[in-house]
Amino acid sequence: MEEKKNNKLLILYASQTGNAMDAAERLSREAERSDCPAVSVLSMDEFQPSDLPNEETVIFVVSTTGQGETPDSMKEFWRFLLQRNLSREWLKRVHYAVFGLGDSSYQKYNFVAKKLDKRLLDLGATSIIERGLGDDQHPSGYEGDLDPWMSSLWNMLYQKNPKLLPKGPDFVTSEVTSIDQPKIQIIYHDVDEEQPQLSTSMDLKCLEMQIERARSMTPGKYSAKNRPGCFLKMTKNYPLSRAGSGKDVRHFEFEAVSCSIEYEVGDVLEVLPGQSTAAVDAFIKRCNLNPESYITVEPRDKENKLGASSLLFPVKLKTFVELTMDVASASPRRYFFEVMSVFASAEHEKERLQYFASPEGRDDLYQYNQKERRTVLEVLEDFPSVQMPFEWLVQLVPPLKTRAFSISSSPSVHPNQVHLTVSVVSWTTPYKRKRTGLCSSWLASLDPQQQRVLIPAWITKGSLPPPPPSLPLILIGPGTGCAPFRGFVEERALQSKSGPTAPILFFFGCRNEKNDFLYNDFWLSHSQPDGVLSETKGGGFYVAFSRDQPKKVYVQHEMREQGMKIWNMLAQGAAVYVAGSSNKMPSDVFSTFEEIVSTENRIPRETALKWLRALEKAGKYRVEAWS
Repeated sequence: MEEKKNNKLLILYASQTGNAMDAAERLSREAERSDCPAVSVLSMDEFQPSDLPNEETVIFVVSTTGQGETPDSMKEFWRFLLQRNLSREWLKRVHYAVFGLGDSSYQKYNFVAKKLDKRLLDLGATSIIERGLGDDQHPSGYEGDLDPWMSSLWNMLYQKNPKLLPKGPDFVTSEVTSIDQPKIQIIYHDVDEEQPQLSTSMDLKCLEMQIERARSMTPGKYSAKNRPGCFLKMTKNYPLSRAGSGKDVRHFEFEAVSCSIEYEVGDVLEVLPGQSTAAVDAFIKRCNLNPESYITVEPRDKENKLGASSLLFPVKLKTFVELTMDVASASPRRYFFEVMSVFASAEHEKERLQYFASPEGRDDLYQYNQKERRTVLEVLEDFPSVQMPFEWLVQLVPPLKTRAFSISSSPSVHPNQVHLTVSVVSWTTPYKRKRTGLCSSWLASLDPQQQRVLIPAWITKGSLPPPPPSLPLILIGPGTGCAPFRGFVEERALQSKSGPTAPILFFFGCRNEKNDFLYNDFWLSHSQPDGVLSETKGGGFYVAFSRDQPKKVYVQHEMREQGMKIWNMLAQGAAVYVAGSSNKMPSDVFSTFEEIVSTENRIPRETALKWLRALEKAGKYRVEAWS
């Protein structure tokens, strides 16, 4: 075996939002600081899975999305690993470690990391260290689990092969006084020369090109959206919750501007939010940038040059920031503070930033940064002596991500329209600072009568496939979880006019009947005799108002009340769809189904659980949850 092959470390990551990519890059930096001879960091969709047996030391960093799904960039890789013709010795030369990123408030916590670990063992690979499971619920986020796991990993790797980490396992935690060059370079273009290439008129084609050009230059490899699938204009924006109730839930309606919208009930709309012009201007001013400059962003490493070079047309610097860099909503990551420390000229700022970037300062950084949801702009303003080069800012400022919403309309009932049901996010931090969600508050601020804002959007498949008219449905959707089911009920009501349809049983929950009974007239009208939610058609509509009586009542209580009806529908082949908050609701609802199946059949809970797992496997128990 070649000596060189022994001393190579391969880090493969699968990231949906950028966290796993960030953790993988941190592992790479720390290995390089210990003089690891060769470190490669690749997204799983950049690596050929058939080459895995040729690697000796591989670290996998994988996130779990939604209800236990693999990130998009891992889907092909995982399909390859599941091939039945792979032998139990296929990976006998491979030593590996797995670190997962998840959220323990979800039912299938770190499911992807667990199943990857098991499959690698099944294929003959040798585990270097017990898998690490990062938890968003940890007081320090996933880094609370990553730090001790990484320390153990370096120790185990050093014992296995000291040449892999020539400076030893403890070197990686030493204080950093210098950094390498950024991974990207920015090329500035002569304004006069480039001006004709980019029309300033905001016509659709120009806007589409600007978005695609800017976002195709964004560094990093995770699920990103470049060219918009369509442009929408808002036609309606009205509150569904009562003013002063403590919640602001809105109904939005949009029409397609560019082309007709094609979607199915259960689909998801992803929206690229607009950023505050004042915040973008303040960021540009704080960083001493020229907003009128024309730039292109390219990888410094020419081997990883961005695919279609024809897309690398110059864009205005301000446009690039607006469309790709989340400067006033997302919190920067720990490495941002480490790089800031190098560019701080005031000694007290440098010391504080170095402390934040150290293992000792991790918890304090989490309190200052993530818990308070400090934005990049706020952090830069807190450390005024820091002057970071724009290359570093482009590399490290969190990317502006699309936001996903369950569509709450049927395309058959509302052609060329799409409706959303959105809770406008706002909260108070531990230090009593008011924070709002970037996308929901931006949408709520739009006035369809006054403004003609073009909204870049994409239609994607959700977790709830459109059911055929003959399929009985049991729907559980408390709060804004009712959104997709509004579309389902609209569609089935239309289908019922031209033929027989199966019944729908719908359980809705909210705090108060007067404050947040969303779409109450709509549900009640379809509950009338012969409506698709009517008991005369075998269905039903049941509401739990949790705060309208001394003892709280949730959808689970209403489900137990209708246990016999639920079981009868399940016995007739009904599908179960659950939508809403990812906190405890999905697992509480699942547990209630378990109880109902057990009680109505007089069978043990374990048998009921197996029955429900089989229902899941058959694709007839579906969950779409969001945090």
